[in-house]
Amino acid sequence: MSKAQAESVIKNIIREIAQECATQGQAVSETLVAFIVKAIVLNPENDFNVDRALTRDDVERLIQKCVETLLDNESPSLDTIKMQVYFDMNYTGREEFLTEHKRVLDNRLDIVLREITDSRARTKEELEALYRKMVSFIILKSGLGSPTDINVVREATAALQSIFPQTELGPFLAMVKKDKERQLQELILIVTGIRLFNKDCGKGGEGIDDLPSLLSEAIPETLNNIDQNLGAIRQMAYKYTAILNKYQDPHNRNESVPNFSLIKDSLVNSRQHEGFLQILLDDAHKCNDHSKSVEIELKDRLNGLRTIVQSKTAVPTAQVYPQFIRVAQLWRGLQDELVLLSVLNNILYSLEPFARLHQEIFTDEVLEPYLEYANILSDEERVQYGFCAYTCAIEDRFLLPGDPNIGIIRYKGHNFAFSSQEAAHEFASDPDNTYFLLNSKTASYINMATENAKFHPELIQLLELHKQFATISPYGRAADSGKMVEAPVTKADMGTQTDTHILESNIVKSYEWNEWELRRKALKLANLRTKVTHSAQTNLSHFRRDNISQVYLPKENKTQTKKDSYSKVPKPSRYISGLRGCSSEDTVMQTVDLTVTVEEDL
Repeated sequence: MSKAQAESVIKNIIREIAQECATQGQAVSETLVAFIVKAIVLNPENDFNVDRALTRDDVERLIQKCVETLLDNESPSLDTIKMQVYFDMNYTGREEFLTEHKRVLDNRLDIVLREITDSRARTKEELEALYRKMVSFIILKSGLGSPTDINVVREATAALQSIFPQTELGPFLAMVKKDKERQLQELILIVTGIRLFNKDCGKGGEGIDDLPSLLSEAIPETLNNIDQNLGAIRQMAYKYTAILNKYQDPHNRNESVPNFSLIKDSLVNSRQHEGFLQILLDDAHKCNDHSKSVEIELKDRLNGLRTIVQSKTAVPTAQVYPQFIRVAQLWRGLQDELVLLSVLNNILYSLEPFARLHQEIFTDEVLEPYLEYANILSDEERVQYGFCAYTCAIEDRFLLPGDPNIGIIRYKGHNFAFSSQEAAHEFASDPDNTYFLLNSKTASYINMATENAKFHPELIQLLELHKQFATISPYGRAADSGKMVEAPVTKADMGTQTDTHILESNIVKSYEWNEWELRRKALKLANLRTKVTHSAQTNLSHFRRDNISQVYLPKENKTQTKKDSYSKVPKPSRYISGLRGCSSEDTVMQTVDLTVTVEEDL
């Protein structure tokens, strides 16, 4: 089966699974379905072998297992996967998000920009309409008010007329498109800066929100919400860890043991939720720091502008325009912080449903009997530095924080931390030691995390195993050959292309690299300084010069000949009677004139 055919089959399977889930009242995204399909295939217990073409029975079995997994509403493991997929699809880094946000805004206003740059206005009415369109575009681009608010339009028009009167539209229309766009961007910044300065002076500011005040209220509230959620989820993780630690002790084996598998799934869910909340908290702190620095600089710029404008009757544009532009840029930075903060809040509230199930199952009343005599320690008390590699391998999904004070072992390019000295000694004595897994096969401590992730795919992102799963074998039979991880592909078709001329061509034809040639030219010029040019002209040589003469063109003449005439005469016609001679009497001939006159003929 070719690669294109395989991709088509996979897409059809994903589409069929999504439709089946929708039929049973569960809407799922194709991204989530694709992840579940890969997880089902990777699980050795399901015994899928893609070395051969999947039969219809294999496809039906795969679809059935995926649908059963996706419809399991009592699985914290599935909620963890949903949380990971949602976060991966909706969260982006700060710089990437701001770049994408700017691109979306530019695309929305691209039609208005094109109408302005492609305008061919000539009449007075067309020029006035173009000017109004420029004002609306500046308002929309700056985000300061609505173009339907008459007060906002008047204020923006007054600011634009002070730097770009309507009489300047003629030279503007004569520019090329790129120059028009560049000047529009400059006008947007200057007009925005003027309006913000007027608002600061109390002379305007229609439709402009007080962003510093909004941010000063929203950022602490967001930080507080994230801290509260983070504290609650950490407490749940501490309790799960304490229970698993307690019943890991051989002296407590005889006591009633809770559902270990469900607690481990809940612990993984809590740790993943904690990791995502920590990312949001770091971004919120960055928003706080950046907004404070921007507010300080903005206040200084506005105070400087107020000093310049108030102390002079006429202010040079070269002095204030850069200040207005910088004020507009700083204000745009505050707008970006507000949008970014809104996205962080949306992600924060959207993550809560994915961590709600295990909190409803393991309430305080349910966990209280198991926490008796258990020592609940925080990550700070355990000195968190990743998770214990030995415990994660032996106890299957028991994510016990490691203690770097015990020591960190670097082996085969990986750093390993441990929760106890016994675990560190056991690992260090033989890192490649093998033991039996759930499917009666063997693997080393190092490969156990990858092997556990096959059975529990939510560990892939939490333990950052993306690199291992990029080249991992999806078949359980791969362990027979002693290779859990296949060698990565080291060869691939590649192609690169560079511009023919990266820089604009600038060939100086008078350039000489030979110093002797330069010396020869210098001597020639030095000799010419002492020479005088003579010229002479003979009686015949003056004919060689170019002569130009100008004459009047001949006038157009017309002649007329005689008119064509014609004449018409009557056509004679006579009738002679009495020529038959049939009567007994003598024949008497008579002539009758039948000629028609010219007038009657016409």
